Amino acid sequence: MPLNILVVGAGICGPAFATLLQRSNPMHKITILERYESLRTAGQQVDLKTQAPHILRKMGLMEEIQSRCVNETGLEMVDSSNNRTAYFPAASAGERRPGLTSEHEIMRGDMVQVLYDASVKQDDTLKGRLENHGGLHYEFGRTITALNQSSEGVNVTFSDGKKGHFDLVVAADGQASRTRRLAFGKEISDAAFKSLNIHGAYFSIPRIEGEGSLARGHLAPGRRMIVTRTSDRPVTGVLMFTMRKSDRLSASYNESQESQKEAFVEIFNDNEWQTDRLIEGLRSSKDFYADEIGQIKMSQLSTGRVVLLGDAGYCPSPFTGLGTNLCLMGAYILAGELARQGSDIKMALKSYEDKMRPIVDECQQFSSTGLGLFFPSSRIGVWSMTKLVWAVSKVNGLFPQFSKVDTHEDKIPDYPELNLEE
Repeated sequence: MPLNILVVGAGICGPAFATLLQRSNPMHKITILERYESLRTAGQQVDLKTQAPHILRKMGLMEEIQSRCVNETGLEMVDSSNNRTAYFPAASAGERRPGLTSEHEIMRGDMVQVLYDASVKQDDTLKGRLENHGGLHYEFGRTITALNQSSEGVNVTFSDGKKGHFDLVVAADGQASRTRRLAFGKEISDAAFKSLNIHGAYFSIPRIEGEGSLARGHLAPGRRMIVTRTSDRPVTGVLMFTMRKSDRLSASYNESQESQKEAFVEIFNDNEWQTDRLIEGLRSSKDFYADEIGQIKMSQLSTGRVVLLGDAGYCPSPFTGLGTNLCLMGAYILAGELARQGSDIKMALKSYEDKMRPIVDECQQFSSTGLGLFFPSSRIGVWSMTKLVWAVSKVNGLFPQFSKVDTHEDKIPDYPELNLEE
């Protein structure tokens, strides 16, 4: 039976899920809601590893994705004089070893654009073939303000005052999901955020001579870390992280972007690596974004006929490098279960939860205490961590056979109902 589905969020998860589900039954009517006026194509690099490349191949998109991948060949750690202290080459998509760079690295905006274009193209093709085509369409500049559930579905109130009824609402609107808050309540939604006590800022600055295909990382006293990623592009992406306690920084997230910028300037203005360039670039950047970093941990991924997808339900944090993988796995499994269970939405959501839970638990496992070691408070601590990272890089280089290689393909459930390419 065709379903009428509302997907909230047109990032990576929403379009991926909609494209997959539409392949199983073109009669489904799928609306993708995006609160911004247009597609959001900003953002930093994302990793495509573990199951992600295999899912994209099934969707017939991996060739297009590869054509847009950036050229980041590895990570070098540097001291305040820009001297290399350690080097980690890029790892293959199925390889687990220390480092930052995966075989497939792509800018978030390019990933979003590929998925959006694929969904629109697929819908146009189906319209030409089928007389009673349900349709997949986007609505920009709108969001939802209320959800009211019944045994028959979900009644939705939109930001423009209009109302709609849907068989299923999919919350794919990110870590700070408004849909999650409306469906589960503010108390449960807020409690799902588990802080790592790290604050991060992301922005782009002009590239300078000498910046090529390597990412660079720098540890600074005062519990600070800086990463730059140029990847042979005209601009350099900057990531600033700190575990320093700052009431001003915490309060700035409820204030203007300028207040957030100045809060980060206050913390990083005495950093001894590329200080003037980074501070000037931070202040003048047009794509600045900052947030407290954490994980989203929900005891259940659905309530009634509202289901959480991607970061809205199980954000693993950027430090795992597995956010995009979890997003694509969730989109694939949710679409697969809905295709398999037909009109039995309750059973589909239960099966989705059962299959995703062990995957989520595995991807979210890492030690916040261990992560704290990368944020030394003193110069001696920075020196000690630099020596440790150097030793790890040497062992990694001398004994690459110790790296764990796994194609991860056997961990992807098989859903012939999705009618995907093999």
